[in-house]
Amino acid sequence: MASKKRQQTFMKRKRELEVQEKRTLKRERKQAAAAARAAGEPVPGTEPALDTEPALDTEPALDTEPVPGTEPAPSTEPALTAEPAEAE
Repeated sequence: MASKKRQQTFMKRKRELEVQEKRTLKRERKQAAAAARAAGEPVPGTEPALDTEPALDTEPALDTEPVPGTEPAPSTEPALTAEPAEAE
């Protein structure tokens, strides 16, 4: 019995070529970085930008639990009642 051959779709072939190209580019970058490290040169693409300042984490982390010994501030809005308003 002869085996059936299914035609490869155009989109599948395109995806495979993109993956292959991406892997080739990554391999080339890694080889260039290894060569630069061996030569004692800075690795391309790893230098920090000179015109940007490092981000400082000055915002305190938001805790989900209240700090012990503190109470929430009283609300200035009128309290809602559970009783329905009577219509006349």
